[in-house]
Amino acid sequence: MVNTSYPVTKVFIADDSTSMRERLVDMLGDIEGVVVVGQADTPAAAIKGIFSTHPDSVVLDIHLRGGTGLEVLRQVHPLAPEIVFIVLTNYPNPQYQKAYLNAGARHFLDKSNQIDAVVKIIADLGATLH
Repeated sequence: MVNTSYPVTKVFIADDSTSMRERLVDMLGDIEGVVVVGQADTPAAAIKGIFSTHPDSVVLDIHLRGGTGLEVLRQVHPLAPEIVFIVLTNYPNPQYQKAYLNAGARHFLDKSNQIDAVVKIIADLGATLH
């Protein structure tokens, strides 16, 4: 439950896996003041959702249904550079990391062993934004 007297940090989740989106919603729901404002599993839905919800951060997977997270990042970041993109992937290859960081992502994390870092990053973001 979000305490309305506490500043809200808005998060959007773009991942092709329903179970991963649900897990992230559960994890982020434990952070006071954080609200998940939208979810998507395709690049087009993510781009539309991000622009309509104006989140503070986006948790973004590399592989989305019918495309990639890089498409999302390249379309959104130039128009909304204040959004913190956190890439969370099963493919932490150096070439992907370089491409995503060069396109504007602030964090590039491995799902297999760094998923808890998402919670810390977003909690810290909330503390610095408000």
